[in-house]
Amino acid sequence: MVVRTTAASPKKRTKSPEETRIDESAKVHTFSNLSGAIEIGARVVIAPGTSIRADEGTPFHIGDDSKIQDGAIIHGLEKSRVVGDDGREYSVWIGRGSCITHMALIHGPAYVGDRCFIGFRSTVFNARIGADCIVMMHALVQDVEIPAGKFVPSGSVITSQQQADRLPDVTEIDRAFTRHIVDIDLAPSVPVKAQGPATPPPAAAINIANETLYRNSVTPMSLNTNIRAQVRSLLSQGYKIGLEYADKRRFKTSSWLSAGFIDGSREEQVSQSLEASLRNLQGEYVRLIGVDPAAKRRVLEMIIQRPEDTPGEPARTTTAVHAGHSNGNGNSDLSVQVRSLLAQGLKIATEHADKRRFKTSSWLTGPAIETKGEAGIIRDIEAIVSENSDEYVRLIGIDPQAKKRVVEMIIHRPGGTPASNGSGQTSSYSSPASNGASYSSSGNLSGETIAQIRSLLAQGYKIGTEHADKRRFKTSSWQSCAPIESNRESDVITALEDCLREHSGEYVRLLGIDAKAKKRVLETVIQRPDGSVASNGNGKTATVAEPSFKSYASGSSGGGTATLTSTLTAETITQIRSLLSQGHKIGSEHADKRRFKTGSWQSCTPIESSRESDVVAALETCLRDHQGEYVRLIGIDSQAKRRVLESIIQRP
Repeated sequence: MVVRTTAASPKKRTKSPEETRIDESAKVHTFSNLSGAIEIGARVVIAPGTSIRADEGTPFHIGDDSKIQDGAIIHGLEKSRVVGDDGREYSVWIGRGSCITHMALIHGPAYVGDRCFIGFRSTVFNARIGADCIVMMHALVQDVEIPAGKFVPSGSVITSQQQADRLPDVTEIDRAFTRHIVDIDLAPSVPVKAQGPATPPPAAAINIANETLYRNSVTPMSLNTNIRAQVRSLLSQGYKIGLEYADKRRFKTSSWLSAGFIDGSREEQVSQSLEASLRNLQGEYVRLIGVDPAAKRRVLEMIIQRPEDTPGEPARTTTAVHAGHSNGNGNSDLSVQVRSLLAQGLKIATEHADKRRFKTSSWLTGPAIETKGEAGIIRDIEAIVSENSDEYVRLIGIDPQAKKRVVEMIIHRPGGTPASNGSGQTSSYSSPASNGASYSSSGNLSGETIAQIRSLLAQGYKIGTEHADKRRFKTSSWQSCAPIESNRESDVITALEDCLREHSGEYVRLLGIDAKAKKRVLETVIQRPDGSVASNGNGKTATVAEPSFKSYASGSSGGGTATLTSTLTAETITQIRSLLSQGHKIGSEHADKRRFKTGSWQSCTPIESSRESDVVAALETCLRDHQGEYVRLIGIDSQAKRRVLESIIQRP
């Protein structure tokens, strides 16, 4: 005898207290399965057999003119969220004019931008897909962000950001193909679920066959892939992001105005704020600022909009990197850096050095990179790294027009870990050249003057300039130039070069001013009528690169200029700066001639400070206390408890 039992009822899901909200003009088939908090926009078409359940992950948003084809599934995890274009959090966001085709799975947290196409049986999970992207059939997109306008081929498995960054752009042929699929699959009149009092009468139903679901509009002032990559990199390293702007007149004098910092740590939220700011500042120069809140210094300055840029067209970006940390993503970071350099029209080269040469900054030039494309350049760089696996390798970005370096970035160390200079940092070529003895400048300033400016700014002093013709110079009747308000090295150098051009044929001198004490700490002539550069008033070029208040003498010369009496050379200053930037401690030792022969050095007073000005002052004191003896500079790695540098800086 057959025993019949009642089948157990399926486990009931906990439904969201919010209800599905469907626009009057949307068409939702009776055989589709919708539950939970779902926002369905105008003219949306949801075909039979679809499953859109927002009773766990909630809410969902389906934008205007979107189409969900037969068999598509849209579900979401309970707690994970993405930020929609309206700034609110959603489990799943599908933008306007997008098409989710047959058997595709969109599982939240997921963001699908405007005018996207998700092909048959493709899966999107924990990912963001930018506007105007096409994902073809049987593809997997997971744990990545795909930039706008990219093409994902059929069968692709995109699970790393490096893969997403290398995807090709969508072509017009691809767009025509997806439009064809969307158009031929437009359903005729389908039964529509009852929607309560808001449901329009059948006569008011819209003829879907005459609607265009695929629109090719462009969001005004949208951020390009390069800017988004920079924003993502800054946020991942915990940096704050801000903006500055300037009109054409202020841009010429580098007088930028602050537009404030952007609150938030989520990329989409920051990107939306950036786009809103660009719209408000249309017609002006706008630059992106990355700030390290712990060190209280800038790590990035990048122009992202110019007055001639039009809405919807990405601005050509100009980047200046100031000691910005690498996030350690290896080839992904290298790809972003190479793409950024190529976008600015820069040439790419490499240099390498073994451990001994690295200590003295004696880099050797690597093989020339003649390849044009990004992928080829990355392959060449990887080949160079593999050939020099036991050495340091750094990437060089070169401006071929100005004939100067823009970026110096260590990409490989002997241990095999990618880095970005002695402390894992990326440095711009606004620092001294690698050997500490030369400097490349596009203006009329000498290397010594650049070093003096950097030293004054590092000590918190303000910079000023004065000029005088030959008659006034004889009577020391100097006239002030335009004040320099900025405390950034690049702005100060630009202002000084402008002053030198405006007063060519006259004497110009550089001033270092202690704003708190309201007194001058440096006066040095940097231009003479005959075009020569001097700093001591006697026609000779100063060889000292590190002014400080303790080493400043107030004695006047023939032209009324002060004399710099520091005993440290520019090379020593560079070594000190390099050691401090790498987190090493500074020490010093001395020995008379007898002890020097036997290598019996004696320690000087320990230097506890890590500030450059304090270290320089302590070393000068040591040199004065041990005149007539040998004195050597010591660089100490306090973590490894070993010396990284021993350099004699004084002889009898």
